[in-house]
Amino acid sequence: MNNQAEQNDRQAREKQLREKMVREQLQRRGIDDPRLLQTFRSVPRQWFCTPETPLEQAYMDHAMPIEQGQTISQPYMVARMTQLLQLDGSEKVLEIGTGSGYQAAILGNLAAEVHSVERLHALAEQAKKALRKTGLDNIHIHVGDGTLGWPDEAPYNAIVVTAAAPDIPSSLLKQLAEGGRMIAPVGSQGVQRLALVTRKGDGFQKQWHENCIFVPLLGEQGWPEP
Repeated sequence: MNNQAEQNDRQAREKQLREKMVREQLQRRGIDDPRLLQTFRSVPRQWFCTPETPLEQAYMDHAMPIEQGQTISQPYMVARMTQLLQLDGSEKVLEIGTGSGYQAAILGNLAAEVHSVERLHALAEQAKKALRKTGLDNIHIHVGDGTLGWPDEAPYNAIVVTAAAPDIPSSLLKQLAEGGRMIAPVGSQGVQRLALVTRKGDGFQKQWHENCIFVPLLGEQGWPEP
């Protein structure tokens, strides 16, 4: 088989795996936003995994380790957190914890502008390389303490926190726009629940959703550095 035929076969297999992921992992669990589902069909998740990850494993129904002791989240959890934000395409979004860049790629397809903060410089650079493959030009990666948000671009219509905090950092609440929504895993370092926060004037409404497990959010308003 020549190189072009091999490439065509691989692309067909990738498309099949993404379609299966959407059908079996997302739609069966209640993810029903058409724009969100189409984004999951179009973004190659293997671009954001480690280079040695087999193609089939990149689409399995669980989180996986990446560099620097971090993880790429389970596809369903990425979809669930994103759907709860109810994005319509006009928003400026803040992501805390760039990690692999996969969540940022999903957000970049659904929102007008994305700012993502990663505390580890090496991981931020790897995410930038992966994100360049998507062709998206509306995603901005910053290196810093994510618990403090990114005030230079505030306020944000939506905020997604992809690491577990003992409580919602006050800095992030201040950077949420009126009517904005924030989703974050909150709890102990062992297990958390998804908290959906909506800003109403100077007040905040909080709704609790399912249990989850994320790596800890380290920083001034999160867990202390080990």
